Amino acid sequence: QVQLVESGGGSVQAGGSLRLSCAASGYTYSWSYMAWFRQAPGKEREGVAAMYVGGGHTYYADSVKGRFTISRDSAKNTLYLQMNSLKPEDSAMYYCAADRGLWVRYPIQEADFSYWGQGTQVTVSS
Repeated sequence: QVQLVESGGGSVQAGGSLRLSCAASGYTYSWSYMAWFRQAPGKEREGVAAMYVGGGHTYYADSVKGRFTISRDSAKNTLYLQMNSLKPEDSAMYYCAADRGLWVRYPIQEADFSYWGQGTQVTVSS
């Protein structure tokens, strides 16, 4: 059984930083893409960042480029999202996602990812 568990969320002032973690367990060896999505109250879930597990390609939404960095520690089977220069508009529930597909669409889309975590809340105050 595949499980994704996010952690690292919290409350921070604007300009601050947080690092989200997503620990994966179960049969994860054939995953090709992993990603972070977020959803604010009353808004649709949006893709924030993604990476090809085999290496060499990452994707960032325009709203987070230059501020967020996605990375993965294969030994720990953990995905990270380093978030710097946080803004109030970054406040949302953040979700980790993964898929075994050969490709994903860009901008990344919820429908292309089969496995999801339960989310971790990020709140940025002004």
